[in-house]
Order: sequence, then C-alpha cells, then structure tokens
Amino acid sequence: MKIVSAVCLCLMSVFAVAAEISIENAWARATPPGARTGAAYFALRNTGEADRLVGVKSTVAEKSEVHTHIAEGSMIRMQHLPQLEVAAGGDVEFAPGGLHIMLMGLHVPLRAGDKFTFTLVFEKAGEIEVTVDIVDARKEAS
Repeated sequence: MKIVSAVCLCLMSVFAVAAEISIENAWARATPPGARTGAAYFALRNTGEADRLVGVKSTVAEKSEVHTHIAEGSMIRMQHLPQLEVAAGGDVEFAPGGLHIMLMGLHVPLRAGDKFTFTLVFEKAGEIEVTVDIVDARKEAS
C-alpha cells in the first residue's frame, strides 16, 4: 500500500507541474494572401519551478520555432532559440520586436477572426496547447 501511495504522489507532482505554466492573450496578425510566414505572441506565466521551453508544434505551418530579435550594429535580425529558460515564478512576454513563435511555410493564410492552435513543449511541464486569435493587422496597429 505504501508503494501505491508513493507512486500516486509522484504522479500527482508530475501533473501538478503542467498546471503551473499558463498562457494568456495569444494572438497573431492576419497575413496577406500568399504569405509564407507569420508570427504568434502571448504572455507566459510560470507560478511553479524553473522550466525550459524546448519546442513548438503547429499544424498551420511546416515549421514553428521560438525566435527573438538581435541587434547587430544598425541591423536587426531574427534568431532561432532552440530552448528558452523560464524562471521559477517568472513571466515571459512574447511580443512584436522581441520573442515570438515564428510560423514558417504556412499551409493556409491567417485570416482575421479565425483561430488556430499550436503546442508548446516544455522540459518539465510537457505539452501545452495554445489557442491563438488572429487579428486584423490594421486594427491591431491603431
């Protein structure tokens, strides 16, 4: 009986970690017809222990990655981040001009008013599915 209790406690602690990372306000700009890339943004909150974002999966694009912007002199370029540390009790903002989910090889245009999902893959928290609202870029900018 003690072994069963210990196994249950271990399983409960594993599942509890996943609930400690939350994603809020996920959005992406609508893309023009024929666009092959898009980006998604959101707020990530970790109320638990430190974790690491190690991947992104999406059905709307051939490839999805975490990217950031790097300044090199007067030039700014995007850089793929194969993993992203998420501090214990930390918040991470994915926003234009900074961290974002890069969607490459879009299978369909991102249309304002629609939604799509992608999955964030964490080392400890596992997989978290995110629903993204697609907004009109002209309205979002105003």
